[in-house]
Amino acid sequence: MTTIVVTGGTGTLGKLVVPALGDAKVRILSRTASGPDRFACDLMTGEGLAPALDGADVVVHLAGGPKGDDVATANLVRAAERAGACHLVFISVIAADAVPLGYFRRKHEAEKLVAASEVPSTTLRAAQFHGFCLNAVRAAAKLPIVPVPAINVQPVDAREVAGRIARLALGDPAGRVRDLAGPTVYGMGELVDKYVRARGLRRLKMPMRVPGAAGKVYRADGNLNLDADTGTRTFEDYLAELFG
Repeated sequence: MTTIVVTGGTGTLGKLVVPALGDAKVRILSRTASGPDRFACDLMTGEGLAPALDGADVVVHLAGGPKGDDVATANLVRAAERAGACHLVFISVIAADAVPLGYFRRKHEAEKLVAASEVPSTTLRAAQFHGFCLNAVRAAAKLPIVPVPAINVQPVDAREVAGRIARLALGDPAGRVRDLAGPTVYGMGELVDKYVRARGLRRLKMPMRVPGAAGKVYRADGNLNLDADTGTRTFEDYLAELFG
């Protein structure tokens, strides 16, 4: 039986990936162990990784955050190499090498660490999830006048990303695979409109220009990949599931 170790297995994506791994023996890494087949690990220091990865065939790296992805990934890669893992699967973000912001830069550094590892690997770049975009517009819509940055996005359903990750983890290492995005490109203003309509709210919008180098990339849609594979669930579908 294949043993698969999943970092971030209790997070938004991980909770969807783990049950999609079928009959594989799955170990979930988290900061605190709270059940069978769960291992307490600190990716930022590497503490606990050696016993958690002992005997692992596949390592699926889903844990991430606004800071430290490069450090955490470096520690995990070293541990996977020492454990003799056969396949390392990594989730990244579309335009990791194009958007000059810290989160994207650290994701790109992590991609390079995974690609250079002794462990054969697969990397999938995905667009932001519907839930991420919803959280952004929900927070902004708490204001009577909603600031709307001039950014286009192509959000994807987390379930569709999870399905792709699970299939990749159960397959052979494939290197950098085709990006996965949602079926529709939206301006942030459109997402605000759809959210306030779904919630029965009324809000004014105030356009905002994104400054600096990042703004230049966003204005050129450099954060998108219009040639990516696309899912089927739209942001409207996501809102309908939540709010009816």
